[in-house]
Amino acid sequence: MKNPKRWLYNALGIPVGRGIAVTESSAMRSTAVLTCVRILAESVASLPLPVYKRLNPRGKVRTKHKIADLLQNRPNPRMTAFTFRETMMAHILLWGNCYAEIEYDATGEITALWPIPPHRVEHMETAEGDPFFRVTTKDGKQHNIPFYAMFHIPGLGFDGTKGVSVIHWARQAIELALATEQFGADFFENGTNVGAVATLPGTLSDAAFERLQKSLREKYEGLGKAHRLMLLEEGMTFSKNTIPPNDAQFLETRKFQILEIARVFRVPPHMMADLERASFSNIEQQSTDFVIHSLRPWLIRWEQTINWKLFSLNEQKRFFAEHLVEGLLRGDSSARAAFYKEMFMIGVYSQNDIREKENDNPIEGGDRYYVPLNMLPLDMLDEYYKNQAKPPPEPIPPKGGDNENGEKDEGAAGTNPTGE
Repeated sequence: MKNPKRWLYNALGIPVGRGIAVTESSAMRSTAVLTCVRILAESVASLPLPVYKRLNPRGKVRTKHKIADLLQNRPNPRMTAFTFRETMMAHILLWGNCYAEIEYDATGEITALWPIPPHRVEHMETAEGDPFFRVTTKDGKQHNIPFYAMFHIPGLGFDGTKGVSVIHWARQAIELALATEQFGADFFENGTNVGAVATLPGTLSDAAFERLQKSLREKYEGLGKAHRLMLLEEGMTFSKNTIPPNDAQFLETRKFQILEIARVFRVPPHMMADLERASFSNIEQQSTDFVIHSLRPWLIRWEQTINWKLFSLNEQKRFFAEHLVEGLLRGDSSARAAFYKEMFMIGVYSQNDIREKENDNPIEGGDRYYVPLNMLPLDMLDEYYKNQAKPPPEPIPPKGGDNENGEKDEGAAGTNPTGE
């Protein structure tokens, strides 16, 4: 094969041009890229993804739809739902796209979702302009998949149909990160870290030169023998020659590249074990920002593609899938208690609603909603003030005693009308 396709180079990690070959696979050798991909992929895969049914006029309720079983339990006979979504997220984070073939039974019902590596998929169009996908299998064979039978989530792109690899955009930043890691490994593994060069005025004999080489290898070469005192003979002198990693800004470069890659994937540094700018007062806020600004765009991509590709047109009006992120947004126990108290006091949550969010079993009688007695609906204010303006009712005089003129009531109890 004289001119293999570019995707073959990327898949095999063959260098193209000078420098370190940065491909979707080789980029994972960078600890920063590996950490970012794991954080995002595992976070999305671990979130519950139930299917809801819309209620009229508003509201929703969980339902046991067939798609819910695929998304939450087993999308295909060979993997769990967590593995499926984690694999799909790794594909889209590295290649900018993720693909899964939708398998149908004889009745047209969806029975399985099969992930496909993105480098094996090509976007094609018929002569009429209808899109379809061409997939190359491991044995080199090709087959076409109709547009409706491919579950495809694109990342950020320019044509609205296919995403662009983040690794492609940030190739130089990742290449520098890999280069600094390689430099550090070579420096500490193979370098003679004596920090000087021995110089001899004359010329060593072959035997003396071999003895000197053997001595250097045995006594001074390697990380465990660094910074030993070097003994010289025959008038040898030494001078500092090697460049310490600190002088070459090695550590600063490595630290900066970690932040650079974290910016590319929008992952907070503290989640990558970089706590230099983190504190106990802002980590909770940073975690909330991670859910809102980093995870939420990916979750919306998943939800909209699910509702579009996995439900029929009639079902889309009644059913939808939605991730549950409340667990990630919860604060500490004091903050949760204050929030639940406020929601309970205004009738938003019942006792069982709160217990469900805390992963507790419901209790009998815990489904009632309570509101304060000193509160009134806004549309009843006018009626309330009208009733307040009315004069109080006339008091009813008690039986017996004085009448309204201050005279004794003849029918009062304890009196005798006959005077006896």
